Amino acid sequence: MAGLVVLVFQTHPVQANAQSAPTPAIGPVYQHYSKEELMKKLTPIQYQVTQENGTEPPFQNEYWDNHAEGIYVDVVSGEPLFSSLDKFDSGTGWPSFTKPLEPENITEKTDDSLFMARTEVRSKNANCHLGHVFDDGPQPTGQRFCMNSAAMRFIPKADLEKEGYGKYLKLFKK
Repeated sequence: MAGLVVLVFQTHPVQANAQSAPTPAIGPVYQHYSKEELMKKLTPIQYQVTQENGTEPPFQNEYWDNHAEGIYVDVVSGEPLFSSLDKFDSGTGWPSFTKPLEPENITEKTDDSLFMARTEVRSKNANCHLGHVFDDGPQPTGQRFCMNSAAMRFIPKADLEKEGYGKYLKLFKK
């Protein structure tokens, strides 16, 4: 049975015993979820978007008009994806960003559904459908990462440390 890989952050270093050299913290660890587990974990719209390459309605989604400071992470794995500092109002009704927060956490692939060629954006480790990227965004990148709210979870700046994303607080220092 195929499953997804899910990112889990280890927050405490591994303790070494007296007979061995210290063992460093291992960083992100990935957990597999079965289709059945994902159906229980996710809402119907989250499942449809992330697992079935769906699209939520414009202007009727959680983050299209969110102006709070923070980061957006993959709803399944928690992989950091985008920052509110790179979010802009594209007028499309979906959250749009000029660039990913952690480019290594996304993959792009050609999507030729709907009788046109587009570039699909997926989370790297959980392989969730996030949305699409277009070359009609503002400078300096000229890109518009048009994402589905249902594929992401927003972590407000005030909660970054307690949610395990404290390293991103420096982005919001003025």
